Amino acid sequence: MRRIILRVLLVIVVGVAALGLLKREEIARLMAVNTLFDADRIVGNFSNMDTLFRTAHVVSPAAAISPLPEGPWMELPDGVADWLARRNTTGIVILSGGAIVYEDYFLGTEATDLRISWSVAKSFLSALLGILIDEGAIASLDEPVVTYAPALRGSAYETATIRQVAQMSSGVVFDEDYLDFWSDINRMGRVLALGGSLDDFTADLTETRGAPGEDWLYVSMDTHVLGMVIRGATGRDVPSLMGEKIIGPLGVQSRAYYVTDSEGVAFALGGLNMMTRDYARFGQMIAQDGRWQGRQIVPAGWIDDALSPSAPTVQGESQYGLQWWLPADARPGEAFAIGVYGQYIWIDRAEDVVIAINAADQNFEDPGVFEENIDVLRQITRAAQQVR
Repeated sequence: MRRIILRVLLVIVVGVAALGLLKREEIARLMAVNTLFDADRIVGNFSNMDTLFRTAHVVSPAAAISPLPEGPWMELPDGVADWLARRNTTGIVILSGGAIVYEDYFLGTEATDLRISWSVAKSFLSALLGILIDEGAIASLDEPVVTYAPALRGSAYETATIRQVAQMSSGVVFDEDYLDFWSDINRMGRVLALGGSLDDFTADLTETRGAPGEDWLYVSMDTHVLGMVIRGATGRDVPSLMGEKIIGPLGVQSRAYYVTDSEGVAFALGGLNMMTRDYARFGQMIAQDGRWQGRQIVPAGWIDDALSPSAPTVQGESQYGLQWWLPADARPGEAFAIGVYGQYIWIDRAEDVVIAINAADQNFEDPGVFEENIDVLRQITRAAQQVR
């Protein structure tokens, strides 16, 4: 009897200790969320997300690193160096004709840092979606999302199609204000920190502002729904698919990874981490109509569709395709991926220029900053095109 009691006590002690450890980990992650963007931590945090959150490595086939040749080095246009400093830039890589013509890193960071993409990751998921539709794993963009994500039956997404979700016209009510502690996007961040499920969080969204397709509203959880569709259609997780279909074939330098929730589900709407050079590689592949090193990675037709302004955005404002952005006054070939705090992959297909930028810009939402950024990216494009 005494031995049984001792064993029971040992199990209780171990259980309490494990619970205490779990709570400490959750508290540590919650603290990470609450201090993630603090001025004295933001730069280091953005290069070390794997020390703050659960992660999953992108599984990619063994392959040689794809070359990024260097072309003639360009001079930055007047004022751009000051702009980089004001925007708290940590890394910039400029490609012209597929060759590096400028590269630099700032604020104590290095070329080898794996930087958080934030919503630039949405454009990666778009490319993966296009591949899976081309392969037949997903029948059509016009299929209801619940065909592949039945957990969303009864949610605000029940009547939305994959196309509508990819265009951010789902009709779902969602507060995307990163500066409001109680906003939906920040509640989602606390789900990541406290061990919750992103799938459950998404299924619990029940309020709609109108029928799907009627209007446009940037809703990050729309991208999570695309991830649910991809997982439901293939029976596989996003990191392994991304590794097999895109990251591996690109021959990246990084051992890329995603931030995940407690169930190991990738934070596909913003949790991809890679080197700045590898964001540039992805952008160049897109600029080359989905082709890289002699291989068609993403269908060219999908690139055309994804980078076309098909979403019902407001006239005169920025335009949107399938998880890709275009300026309000987009010139032929221009498109971009953008993430909060100053992440960009700028693509000008007509000029064959790609600009990848990572930053820790706490003032990214200030009036006029976005418009200035687009203007500077265009200035850089003109200068980069001229060095060839």
